[in-house]
Amino acid sequence: MDWLERIGWILGATALCILGIPWFLWGNDTIVAGLPLWIWWHIGWLVLASGLFWLFAQRAWGVGIEPETAKRNGTNVPPGGER
Repeated sequence: MDWLERIGWILGATALCILGIPWFLWGNDTIVAGLPLWIWWHIGWLVLASGLFWLFAQRAWGVGIEPETAKRNGTNVPPGGER
């Protein structure tokens, strides 16, 4: 994984943290389909976070914690580790 992709994952995680709480909807009494708008934001945000986490688990699990030997031999498996 190159450094640009790592920065992308860091920015994605930061955005999830910052926008996870809809500060801009505080005090908003708008009702959509019988529920407050902030609940719809929360539901949508959970779906987005789940999708992003699934993608992260498939593509980048272990970013920044791979042993140096695994990086050198190109296997992403530490010596003696299982695949």
